[in-house]
Amino acid sequence: MNQITPKTLEQIVQEHGRYPVEAFEFVRQGLSHTARRIHGEEGTAAAPRHVSGQQLCWGLRDFALAIYGTMARAVMNHWGIHRTRDFGRIVFILVDSKVMQTTEEDDPRDFDSVFDFDQAFDVPARPAVEARSVFEI
Repeated sequence: MNQITPKTLEQIVQEHGRYPVEAFEFVRQGLSHTARRIHGEEGTAAAPRHVSGQQLCWGLRDFALAIYGTMARAVMNHWGIHRTRDFGRIVFILVDSKVMQTTEEDDPRDFDSVFDFDQAFDVPARPAVEARSVFEI
């Protein structure tokens, strides 16, 4: 009967102030995206759709590239996300705020140095296009 109500993302941002509301929403949506890719659409209490910190980091990378394309790294930087540890900080702020849940095995260190942001968000250079007009014969 003494149920704790989860905080809104706006309340969380006001309390913690390190990341904007968009970063928290991105992680929430990215978690759903990652869980669906790993476990499929269905999840039940008997078969929860848990993902590890490492899986979530890679899933968030893929989600960011799918949404923002070549601007993914710039968007992450704008939100103050510069390394995978930042993903972990956001996740555990959401856990502490009762918005997300973890298992006993989950640890904030699971998010440390999963990948290098500069390399992970580098989009391979496109091949050079010849400087010829389409009207040339």
